[in-house]
Amino acid sequence: MIVFDNVWFSYGDREVLKGISFTANFDERIAVLGESGGGKTTILKLILGLISPDKGKIIIDGVDITQLNEEELIPIRRKFSIVFQEGALFDSLPVKENVAFFMRELLKLPDEEIYRRVRELLRRVGVEDAEELMPEELSGGMHRRVAIARALAVGKTKMFLYDEPTAGLDPINSERIMTLIKDLADKENIGFMIITHVVYVAWQLCNRFIFLKEGQIVFDGNKDELIKSNISAVKDFIKELFFRI
Repeated sequence: MIVFDNVWFSYGDREVLKGISFTANFDERIAVLGESGGGKTTILKLILGLISPDKGKIIIDGVDITQLNEEELIPIRRKFSIVFQEGALFDSLPVKENVAFFMRELLKLPDEEIYRRVRELLRRVGVEDAEELMPEELSGGMHRRVAIARALAVGKTKMFLYDEPTAGLDPINSERIMTLIKDLADKENIGFMIITHVVYVAWQLCNRFIFLKEGQIVFDGNKDELIKSNISAVKDFIKELFFRI
């Protein structure tokens, strides 16, 4: 379980999160919505302990992570498979070495076993023929799939975290990534949290929606409640749905 308890966070003088509180189970399929720069990605970084809140508590699986050091945060981070928007592949390494990197660093497996797992992961995400390619040779959709494979490389986790998983992709590749996200969650039998500003992506994948406005949670509910919401900011934001569903 993830618990945010009155969490505040600022970048310098700019307050990004203003006392937000929510609880999320690992098996939920959650979309965090809101305008660009509104604190959505900050939530993911706080969950992983990459940054610390100014005030409040963040509890992961019963552990308050706000005072943990880097070594103590390692088992917390391993509870999640994370794909940030930019994919963050190592430009100097081919696909297979990108996926193998954390296995080699964390699992200390022999090369033969590492590459067997790499091939299996690339097959699962549909880019098994790309293992010798460099990141610069990948299309946007392939790049995102390799990033997902690498996120899966360290083994079973409790939840997937995706930061703008379809950003910059054409409609065909967006659909492919959405299908992959759903299929992986179904096969692993775990949930995910998606950060997105595209309401259609959230609608297709999720059953719970958290909406941020000016650093605060102004809506937290299911599909029916989202559509019926009378909150003006939410109504304006979801207008695109009525042209797609």
